[in-house]
Amino acid sequence: MGKHVTHWIGGRRYEGPAERQGDIHNPASGLVTGTVDLAGPKEVDAAVAAARAAFPAWRDTSLSRRVQILFRFRELLNAERDRLAEAISAEHGKVFSDAQGEVARGLEVVDFACGIPHLLKGGYSENVSTGVDSYSILQPLGVVVGITPFNFPAMVPMWMFPVAIACGNAFVLKPSEKDPSASLLIAELWERAGLPEGVFSVVQGDKEAVDALLEHPDVAAVSFVGSTPIARYIYRTAAEHGKRVQALGGAKNHMVVLPDADLDLAADQAVSAGFGSAGERCMAISAVVAVDSVADELVAKIKERVSRLLVGPGDDDRSEMGPLVTREHRDKVASYLESGVREGATLAVDGRVHPILGGGGDGFWLGPTVLDHVGPEMSCYRDEIFGPVLSVLRVDDYDAAVKLINDNPYGNGTAIFTNDGGAARRFQNEVEVGMVGINVPIPVPMAYYSFGGWKQSLFGDSHAHGTEGVHFYTRTKAVTARWIDPGTRPAGGVDLGFPTNG
Repeated sequence: MGKHVTHWIGGRRYEGPAERQGDIHNPASGLVTGTVDLAGPKEVDAAVAAARAAFPAWRDTSLSRRVQILFRFRELLNAERDRLAEAISAEHGKVFSDAQGEVARGLEVVDFACGIPHLLKGGYSENVSTGVDSYSILQPLGVVVGITPFNFPAMVPMWMFPVAIACGNAFVLKPSEKDPSASLLIAELWERAGLPEGVFSVVQGDKEAVDALLEHPDVAAVSFVGSTPIARYIYRTAAEHGKRVQALGGAKNHMVVLPDADLDLAADQAVSAGFGSAGERCMAISAVVAVDSVADELVAKIKERVSRLLVGPGDDDRSEMGPLVTREHRDKVASYLESGVREGATLAVDGRVHPILGGGGDGFWLGPTVLDHVGPEMSCYRDEIFGPVLSVLRVDDYDAAVKLINDNPYGNGTAIFTNDGGAARRFQNEVEVGMVGINVPIPVPMAYYSFGGWKQSLFGDSHAHGTEGVHFYTRTKAVTARWIDPGTRPAGGVDLGFPTNG
């Protein structure tokens, strides 16, 4: 028998019968390794009810007590990081070292959330009027939801729930049904850390579970990371039901290489950022923009590096890149090789013939691919491929490169490679993208800065984690107070005039 993954509700694994189930695959072998229960309205109602019941006591729990539990969770997570990484690798397909890196970046947000007493400090003004003081306080929202993607089953949820829980909310996670085991491991760690029952819950499922959460009257806010069409749907549906929403969408991340750049460094970083995790990263470089005369030399260097990449199962220590997450996704990504050539691109590297360590069996394999001479009108450029396909576009100058990026509907991440500080500073000012790297290909901010894009890469007003995460998971209450000394009570009387300060 394979593994069975279910929900986590009320501080324990859910024991109710499952009306629907889905298969869990090992992408490296293509084999079914287990089943996952798929929630409907009944399970969603149970999880939200448990969260709602837990919220008042957790909201009133002292900051010191919350932080003690967060620190215990942090230490347990650190101790179990390899176990969590193994589960991620087995179900997503990314290599073990990459999964370890994912857990490490998630831990950084837990570290950030441990500083919540300082982050929740409000403001205080004395004597805004005679004998009147004003102050602001940040209070939690209630039951909040995270809907997270398959590509980072640990890190992306950890962008959300450490800050949400530290702020005093109760959190319901709906992870991807493609790699659900990480969510239950995390739930068990919260239970061991002493988090009260119901403060963290997990409902496994698909669109039926998502819709039930978006429409549930007791859910106050929804966080989402995924593709742009789904982000738009999440934003619209949740907002129509009166919820606060942050929905991070898709990406088409460009890497501009200027003529003065170190081309060996640029080639190294283009390959690293384009093919890490088989390109299944929202911050992956998918379009290299070669400026002026550097394209031929740069493409040659990229091809040479790609030829040496070792592609194989995530549990093979030699592997640098694993398979794609599903057979259907692999086939869709592979279709862009044919359409790219049909539309005029050159297939500089064909990932379909890249060798696989161990032969690959019936896994969901596609090796690293490079499409050269790509134009902005081609589908391989317009679409978010989300796989190991690197497109090279050639432009005449810096201005054409910036125009290409700014004309793109996505605005998630971008990078520029140059040794010219003036060009780099101009680029960071002019480019219409939320996260910018200068000689850094994957500019994922640290936990104390916010993560998020512009344009169709973000729906809502708040980015993830950092102080914007604290603001998203709290609402401000302004208090104006006057305490009357009975012995010096001011002259009273009715006054219908508009109150002024004095």
